[in-house]
Formats: sequence, C-alpha cells, structure tokens
Amino acid sequence: MSGVGAGLAGRVRAGEAGALAVSFAYFFCVLAAYYMIRPVREQLVASVGSTQLPWFYAATFLATLALAPVFGALVSRYPRRIAVPLFNLAVIACLVGFVPLFTHPVLSPRTLGIVFFVWVSVFNLFVVSVFWIFMTDIWSVAQARRLFPLIALAGTCGAVAGPALTRLLVGLIGVAPLLLVSAGLLSVALGCVVWLGRWSRVYGERRAPADEAAVGGGMFDGLRQVFADPFMRGMAILLLLADGIGTVNYALVTDYSFHAFGDAVARTRFAANVDLATNVLTALVQLTLTRWLLPRHGAGPTILVWAMASLCMLALVMLAPDPHAPMLAGMPAVALALIVSRGLAYGMAEPARHSLFAGVPRNVRYKGQNAVDTAVWRFGDVAIATGMNALRAVGATVATFAALSGTAAIAAGAVGWRLSRRHDRLVSPPV
Repeated sequence: MSGVGAGLAGRVRAGEAGALAVSFAYFFCVLAAYYMIRPVREQLVASVGSTQLPWFYAATFLATLALAPVFGALVSRYPRRIAVPLFNLAVIACLVGFVPLFTHPVLSPRTLGIVFFVWVSVFNLFVVSVFWIFMTDIWSVAQARRLFPLIALAGTCGAVAGPALTRLLVGLIGVAPLLLVSAGLLSVALGCVVWLGRWSRVYGERRAPADEAAVGGGMFDGLRQVFADPFMRGMAILLLLADGIGTVNYALVTDYSFHAFGDAVARTRFAANVDLATNVLTALVQLTLTRWLLPRHGAGPTILVWAMASLCMLALVMLAPDPHAPMLAGMPAVALALIVSRGLAYGMAEPARHSLFAGVPRNVRYKGQNAVDTAVWRFGDVAIATGMNALRAVGATVATFAALSGTAAIAAGAVGWRLSRRHDRLVSPPV
C-alpha cells in the first residue's frame, strides 16, 4: 500500500468509510459547481480594476446581511433533515433562474454582470458555510480532527474539476447551459445531504434526538452571538484578520492583471493559471502536512503555520525591487503571495478553523458559524477594500499594503493559537 493509502487507512475507522466518501462527493460537487461559474465573476472584476471592489463587496455584504437572518429563521423552525435540503433546493432554483437572463437578456450586460457577481459571491459563501455546518453536526470533535483534512481535499478536487469542465464545455454548449450543469452538480450534493442525514441518525456518533431537532431561538441569534459569545467573537476576529491577508492579496493581483493584460482572454488565462497553481498547492498540503499536523497537534499550530507562511510571502512582496516583475514560472511576487497564502488557507487554516466549531452547541454551529462565515466575511471585504482605496489616495504603495497584511498574519496566528487552546481546555477528544 502506498504511503498516502496507508495514511488514509489509518485515519478512517470502522463504519466511517461510506459516510466519508459521500461527504467527499458532497463537497466536490459544491466546489465544482461554484468554480464552473467563477470565471465570469473574475473576468468582470479584472476588467474594471480593484478600485471598484468596494461597490461589488458592499452589494454582496448587504445581500448576505439580509439572507443571514433568513437562514437563521429556517434552522430555528425546521429540523436539520428539512432545513439543509430546503436551502440547497433554493440555491438550485436561483441558479436555474439565471438561465433565461443569459439566453434572453432583459438586463444590460453591466447590470447582469453586477447581479451575477453578487449572487455568485453570496452563493459561494452560503453553500460552503452550510456544508461545513452540516459536517460539524454529523461528525464528532475527534472525527473532525481526523477526517476534515480529507474532506477538505474534496473541495480542492472540485475546484480543479470545475474550471476544467468549463473549459471543456463552454465552446460546445455556451454559457447559459453551463449554469444547468452547475445546478446538476448541486442536485447531486442535495442527494448526498439526504443520505448523510439518514446515516447520521443510525450510525453517527451524534445521533441523539436533539441533534435532529430544529435549533430553536430567533432569526437574529447568529448576528447576536458574534458580539455576545466570546468564542464566536474570537472566531469573527480571526476571520477578519484572514480577510486582511486574502482580500489585500486579491486586490493587488487584480490590479496587476488590470495593468498587465489588455484583453479579457489574457486576463482569464492568467486567473486560471493562478487558480490552478493555488489548487495544486492546496491538494499537496492537504495530502501531506495538514493530515499529519491537525489530528496530532490541533487547530492552533495548523493555523499558525499558515499565518507564518503568509507572512513570509508578504515579506517577499515588500522586499522585491519590483513586485510586478516575473519571479517564478512567469508569476510576479504579488501572485506568488496570493497562491501560497490562499493555498495554505484552503489546505490548512479552513479545515482547522472549522474543526473548532465541532465542539460548540448546535445553536451556535447553525447560526453563529453561518453569520461569521457569511456576514462577517463580507463585512471584512467591504472594510478592507474601502480602506485600500483611502490609503491609495494618500500615496500607499504595494509594499505598504503588504506590510499591513503581514501584520494581520501575525495577529491571525496569535488569535488562532489562543482560540485553539481555549477550545482544547473545554473539549479534549481522543485522537
């Protein structure tokens, strides 16, 4: 048996293999569906430059802020076996509803582009957030540490398969039918939700009647928990600091693409190359470092490694004579910083961060976790992009932004370590 195969066998215990495979398929379909339609969004942003990001992010934040209480009301009223499938059905219906807008335009191209950008951004946050909430609801804390690195790998595979499907099919069937293919993948994900719910009720370590019931409470509980609960407040701060790394890097690369390439094809090709490099790195990290580090040492060290690696790459941007000059495989320093920080965020920090939620009450998982992963995240996007525009007005350079983002990386490592230690004192599962 290969080293990877032996490692996988050591992580998966009796009775878990089938549910792990279905969880893998669920996340694969969610991310493949998203990455099929992501290139339309990316090309739109690169065509106008990062100075317009605050408007895009503000619209997305307002939409997310409006939908977070709706999701809170859904899980308050309905049990998990109804709430999660119903949410996925609503997402599929919205995606199918865009098809006529692309085939028989009633909106101007710019208006359709903005609406589509906002919807895709909201769609991505909510479906990924609901996926991880569902995972923390059916797997125990000990299982989360062992299996989440493997489940996260499914998202990376989907992130690679989605653009590949788009490149293969867009020339054959056009843009609008791609939305239907994406909806089909989400339908498979819906089937996985139903199967996993039934498995959890019979075989899962969490199969108490309370784990199936509606979580109760009010529709605004999630937003209140972000401010009132110390753990959720810390998780919100961690996510905002992570956003201070990701959004700054994204904006710097967007500006580079805007100035370096003169047409949509070149910008799209560059974005695809960045995504490919990021996803390959994510897969390598998930298969090697994360599946060893997270189960043995917990979330704190895992988050710290990501933060310090991001700091090193941002230091490269600060010290490079020209951060836009090609350095490795034709990529400038700003692109390399994005690839490494995002690749390790998806490959290490996100599985570690979500594993911390496995030990909190269900009301917090379904409401507070969703509020952090959606409304707080998009608030961070707005605040950071707006702040970057203000700093540009007073002469801030690429090195200035890299230095500020590096400071956020140091703080994120410290906050992640502290949250992990607090979590481990409250919940000490066997590994």
